[in-house]
Amino acid sequence: MGGGFRQLQVWQRGKALAVAIYRVSSSGPLSADFGLRDQLRRAAVSVCSNIAEGDARQTDQESEQFFYTAKGSLAEMSAQLDIALEVHSLPYATVAPLIAECEAIGAMLQAIITHRRQ
Repeated sequence: MGGGFRQLQVWQRGKALAVAIYRVSSSGPLSADFGLRDQLRRAAVSVCSNIAEGDARQTDQESEQFFYTAKGSLAEMSAQLDIALEVHSLPYATVAPLIAECEAIGAMLQAIITHRRQ
C-alpha cells in the first residue's frame, strides 16, 4: 500500500512489458490489424495500471482485487499474443519472450497477493 508503486519490481516489469508491446505492434503486420493491436495494447497498459492502483489502495483486500485484475490482463495479453503468432502478425522469436514475461509477472503478482493475505 501507499503510492510507492514505481519502486515495485513487478510494476517496473509490467511497464517495460507494456512498452515492449507498443514497440512490437508499431510496425509490421500487427500494426495494420487495428483490433488485435489495440486490444493487446489495452491489456498491456491495464497490467501496470492495476498494479499501481492496487498498491495505492488502503487495505490489502482492496489491493488484492486490483492485483487479480492485473493477472487477468496478463492472461488476456498472453492469449492475444498466441493469436498474433497463429495469424502471422508476430514471429515466434518475438512472441515467446513476451509470453514468458507475462508468466513471470503473473507469478510475482501471485506472490504479492499471498504475502498480503498473511
